[in-house]
Amino acid sequence: MVDPEVHERITARRAELDELEEQLVKQLSEVRAERDELAVAVRVWQRMSEQLDDERATAGSPVVQVAGRAVRLAPDRASGGAESALPADFQRILAAVRQAGGSVATRAVGEALGLDTGVRGKLEPLRGKLTKLADRGWLHKRGDGKFTVRP
Repeated sequence: MVDPEVHERITARRAELDELEEQLVKQLSEVRAERDELAVAVRVWQRMSEQLDDERATAGSPVVQVAGRAVRLAPDRASGGAESALPADFQRILAAVRQAGGSVATRAVGEALGLDTGVRGKLEPLRGKLTKLADRGWLHKRGDGKFTVRP
């Protein structure tokens, strides 16, 4: 016959170990899930790197596949690329901002490009491209949301 105190200690320790096992199983599951996500990220990165390398070998701005669609990348200005390396629509946007001669709002650029500026939804893609050009160093985005050409 087992001493009741020993039996109680064994039961308590078994409960502790069961709880620890549950925590470790959960942790292991999370680690495996994150490892799987990292493996996918590495494969995507490798695929995009290969595409970029292939595109850099050809003239013009690089094209990559994003969600099954071909997307042209606007290169950074700091990389020493000329404006001719930009896709044609980005070149037209730069020309419109340059023609404005100062700070210009998205709507004014849209008008210069012949877009229907009465519909806000038509201006949002243009605003995104202007912002992308600003992020890449081709334009400067002022605090009031207007854009200027960088010297």
